[in-house]
Amino acid sequence: MPEEKTISEAKAVLKYARISSRKVKIVADLIRGKQVDEALAIIKFTPKASSEILEKLLKSAIANAENNHGMNRGNLIVSEIYANQGPTLKRIRPAAKGSAVRIRKRTSHVTIKLVEAN
Repeated sequence: MPEEKTISEAKAVLKYARISSRKVKIVADLIRGKQVDEALAIIKFTPKASSEILEKLLKSAIANAENNHGMNRGNLIVSEIYANQGPTLKRIRPAAKGSAVRIRKRTSHVTIKLVEAN
């Protein structure tokens, strides 16, 4: 039986980010499968609300890979990135004729996983 290689992966998780997961997924789809330096460049020049959040999270995942797992930054690839829906904050706003409208402030949980390419 051949030896199984253990694939070490580094990850970073952001929970309860005050942005809709739909908005995060737009930028997340752009960097999935890319090398980390290329992914950082893409995020830097993408004019979306979630770019700033994802840049900080990606840098955190890179730091985790280097410091906790001893991985080489030059070989890191974004293997997984996904944004799940978090709890929704519900607020009420007055509307016409004495009625009220519910405002939903959505949150999301974002996860980035990096693997080292050989």
